[in-house]
Amino acid sequence: MNTIFIAGHSRLPSGMAAQNIYETLTITAEVDKKYGVIVTASCTLATAHGQEFIHQLLRGYSLQDGIEEPIAKLKSHYLGKAGNALISALKDLHKQYETRETYH
Repeated sequence: MNTIFIAGHSRLPSGMAAQNIYETLTITAEVDKKYGVIVTASCTLATAHGQEFIHQLLRGYSLQDGIEEPIAKLKSHYLGKAGNALISALKDLHKQYETRETYH
C-alpha cells in the first residue's frame, strides 16, 4: 500500500447541525507516502455537499509543502460557522503527518 490514513480533530462551535451528532470535527485524508499528496479527504460536516467541498478543496495538496496554502483557500472559499474548526482540524492533521515517523 502506497498511502497512509491521517485524521485531524477540533471542537465544533455551538449551534451547528453537526454538533448534534459530533462534539468534534474530524478531517481525514488518504495521503501518498512518498510525496505527501492528499489523494482523498473527508470530514464530519453535516451535509454531503460540505464534505465533498472539503474533499475538492484539499485533494492534490502535498503536506510536504506545509498547510498554509490549503488554509488560505479554506479561509477564502468556506464561509460557514465551522471555518475555524476546519482550520484547527487541518492543522492537527498536518501535525499528525509531520509526526508520522514516530509510528514506524
